[in-house]
Amino acid sequence: MSGGQFWPGRYTDRHGPEAVVFESDGRESIRTTIRGVRFEGDTMDDLGALGGEPPEAPFTFFDGALCSCLLEWEVPMPVAVEGQGVRTAVLDCALRLGDPAGPRRGLDAETLTTTLRFDGRTYQNTDGQGDFESALHDIQRQLPAGVRLQACIACAWSDYNPAGNGLMAGLACFRDVKDRYRQVDGKHGPTGIFAIWDEHTEFVQETWLCGEFEHRTTTHTGYRGPFPSRRWW
Repeated sequence: MSGGQFWPGRYTDRHGPEAVVFESDGRESIRTTIRGVRFEGDTMDDLGALGGEPPEAPFTFFDGALCSCLLEWEVPMPVAVEGQGVRTAVLDCALRLGDPAGPRRGLDAETLTTTLRFDGRTYQNTDGQGDFESALHDIQRQLPAGVRLQACIACAWSDYNPAGNGLMAGLACFRDVKDRYRQVDGKHGPTGIFAIWDEHTEFVQETWLCGEFEHRTTTHTGYRGPFPSRRWW
């Protein structure tokens, strides 16, 4: 796999906005610096201050992670266009993290908006989708025929744990056991996802991409199904 990415973005809370840059390894590490404080987390909704101590700068936290704020960032998104090869689009992401709702009750709101900018047009996920899996499925359905996202979410070798997944970065890659993964057709049994789960290569973000990418098709759908899915979110 290639090296990390730098996503230009913005952090906004009741004290005002600040331009930031998010550093991502494409797997389970995201870092940024806000008002001189270094933050790190597995996903965008779990960014905590490095060192573990509450910083002196004004922030709001819930269970050690930033909240009561708006995080915005841009991700380069390769797009395969039939007859033209691979081109680069831009995925604008906005995550609004609400206020703490009380002990053990989480946040009062968490809203993800993703907008793909490609060929002078925009494609945005519908309201109410709380993770990158459903948002990117929605965007793919809106794209013209012959235009396909080229990222881990659309790859033949990736799948989710049946127990569920969070906002992002919970996508398991099975590129090192392709022959076994081709046989997966459900949850349990000798050809179920649980039978090979511990053999996954690594966890990746939905928007990541490596040199072994292959488009997911309707002939092999693994546990999670085809991309885009046929269901409505």
